[in-house]
Amino acid sequence: MMQFIKDGTVIPFMKIKGIVEILCLIGVIASIVSMSTKGLNWGLDFTGGIVIETKYTQPVDLDDVRKAYASVGIEGVTQHFGTPRDVVIRVAPKEGLEQQVVADKVMQASKTIDPNVHLSRSEYVGPAVGEELVESGVLAIVVSLIAILAYIAFRFEWRMATGAVISLAYDVIIVMGVFSFWQIEYDLTVLAAVLTVLGYSLNDKIVVFDRIRENVSKLPQTLSMDELFDVSLTQTLSRTIITSGTTLITVVSLLIFGGEMIFGFSLALTVGIVFGTISSIYVASTWALLLKIERRNLIPIKVDKKNEDGMEYMD
Repeated sequence: MMQFIKDGTVIPFMKIKGIVEILCLIGVIASIVSMSTKGLNWGLDFTGGIVIETKYTQPVDLDDVRKAYASVGIEGVTQHFGTPRDVVIRVAPKEGLEQQVVADKVMQASKTIDPNVHLSRSEYVGPAVGEELVESGVLAIVVSLIAILAYIAFRFEWRMATGAVISLAYDVIIVMGVFSFWQIEYDLTVLAAVLTVLGYSLNDKIVVFDRIRENVSKLPQTLSMDELFDVSLTQTLSRTIITSGTTLITVVSLLIFGGEMIFGFSLALTVGIVFGTISSIYVASTWALLLKIERRNLIPIKVDKKNEDGMEYMD
């Protein structure tokens, strides 16, 4: 693996763990305040509403389509889907706004751009379905965090498990706080991105925890826990930079060039990867130290078996 850090170098991450933890707590508190006061801008997947899909004979510019819709009093999220000839508009539910009325106005506006436009789909998503999706989404996040807590507690140690789950909760709250503060639409694609962030961030934390446990038996017993964590985090830093950096390049490209339809998904991944990397280095480790983790709590990996080829493997 490419090495960004010279052998023997130890970065004193834990010296500023208190400062970073305070900054993270400020971010989490600000996110919770924003969600409590401004709420989330739920997409039609959650709130319900009217979805109208139209197909033009030629590629159309979305700005022209939005202006045409606005001229007949229709406002909503307008996007391309499939091809530049296909346009979908999602209209939030309003009192007295019927599906057929919206469809007629959309077609009226669309025909000013293309007289041969075709109505592909007209559908109403009820609020009951949206409420069920909200409950399912929250349940998915909670169940995943509980499963992660159980696995890491079994595989490593309960203090590490607690630190990992707390840091994952930080990641989720920060992402949702960003969407709440700027009132960016929160739909099913964003929920998928949040769950993806949980898995990606957890993978990074597992690598760090595994190196810490491995170093318990390798490094001198005179090292303090802070120093042990510093050495382990420095050793895994090159891997963190490579994996997080390459993934970040991809999602930032999607954020810039992916268009409006996947903007929320890309933004959630970008924020989640950046904050998840910080939380892997600081938040999870800091909480494990705050919970008084000690060397004797960490069971080192023992190599005591061999496979049929005579190669040693970890039990």
